[in-house]
Amino acid sequence: MNTPERIAAGWSQFLTWLVRRLPNEQQRLLAFTIVAGGLCGLAAVAFHVAIARLEALLIDPANRAPGHWWIFWTVISPAIGGLVVGLGLNYWAPAAAGSGIPQVKVAFALRSGLISVRETIGKFVLCACQIGSGASLGLEGPTVQICAGVSSLLARAARLSPQYRRRMTSVGMAAGIAAAFNAPIASITFTLEELIGNLDQTMLSGVIVAAALAAVVEHTILGTNPVFHVPRQYQLGSASSLIWYALLGVLAAVVSVAFTDSLLWLRARFKGLTAIPKWIHPAIGGACTGTFAALGLYFFHLNGIAGDPYKTLTMALTGGLPVLLMAVFCILKLLATVSSYSSGGSGGIFAPSLFMGGMLGGAVGYIDVTVFHHSQDAIGAFAVVGMGAVFAGIVRAPMTSILIVFEMTGGYGLVLPLMIANISAFALARYWRADSVYEALLAQDGIHLPQGTKPLDPPGEAPLPAHGMSMGPTEDATA
Repeated sequence: MNTPERIAAGWSQFLTWLVRRLPNEQQRLLAFTIVAGGLCGLAAVAFHVAIARLEALLIDPANRAPGHWWIFWTVISPAIGGLVVGLGLNYWAPAAAGSGIPQVKVAFALRSGLISVRETIGKFVLCACQIGSGASLGLEGPTVQICAGVSSLLARAARLSPQYRRRMTSVGMAAGIAAAFNAPIASITFTLEELIGNLDQTMLSGVIVAAALAAVVEHTILGTNPVFHVPRQYQLGSASSLIWYALLGVLAAVVSVAFTDSLLWLRARFKGLTAIPKWIHPAIGGACTGTFAALGLYFFHLNGIAGDPYKTLTMALTGGLPVLLMAVFCILKLLATVSSYSSGGSGGIFAPSLFMGGMLGGAVGYIDVTVFHHSQDAIGAFAVVGMGAVFAGIVRAPMTSILIVFEMTGGYGLVLPLMIANISAFALARYWRADSVYEALLAQDGIHLPQGTKPLDPPGEAPLPAHGMSMGPTEDATA
């Protein structure tokens, strides 16, 4: 027996021992919630490290290729990654497509939290390949699906009832957001806003425990620093700037709706593109993404469209980018993300929405500085607020959008501007388009989740066996 097999056998024996020692289901729920928090933290760290290693092997060398070869390789790298992912999604794990959040919502509402092992592993491998090769997609949504898959596996191993297996799904979502964003508080509000929909005390306690443990694991391995290193604590310098923060909220709503509408439109076009095999579609989207990235590199000598966007976004948050670059990069990121996602790729939209918001906010900050002659620090402050505003408009989680900016930047001096811009963006985007991007994606696939907070249980469902290794029902929900 080789090392992985011995580890798997030992882990199975430990779970069996734990189940026998805890005959009460509520005791098992608490114990496995604690285990899930730690394992989800480890899974998230492994996923993030895998993406970073693949970026160092694929898209980063492509951008630095000598002569004019960098143009070719910047275009071809995400195309090849898309081709590999298209094959994997078509022939191996179709449920690994999309951002991950809609899939978790479907599992929670319709499948008693069931996320199969194949779906979980497929999301890890295929999403890492696609993002590492240069797709304009984020790792945060996929981290949620991976962690929800881990918690689902543990729930089946613990022989929990369908009701408690569903609660373990919320545990995985919270742990995934906490580890992905280094934001345990925002992970709780996001899980409540996006998944649970109410203040169920049992669910809430599990969510808090899992988020805290996942954050501890992530902090221990990767460090305790915020995601973005902002050199100073931004404050609202002048009340007159509130005019431009309100304008930023309006523009963020415009960008949010434009992003959602264009993503849905192009996704529908790809669904109708039957002349070309479905597994080739992500390669087409990857080539488009690479083209937009090459344009940004050629004219501005800066990346962020393909590959890690946070380095470029950090420059915007410190006020170190020119206004034309930020305005153009906001548009390029929107086009690249729509291409990568709508073509059937595997990856999330959290990071792209933050990137677009940071670039939009920084551009509006230049207007504030030019018109009112305020300090140059205003550019970075507007970029920080812009991140939350576009996030709120696209994801429709206004409280999370405020808290996540606080935790990712480590600053709390922009409370009033954040509230004005985020609520404005959320309200206007909701007025112009009633459903959120996740609801619209599911509706496009013919999936309509039940209204309200009460999920559905399949009639006569019984707990799965303790080993919990069944692949579950047919893979679906590829939004």
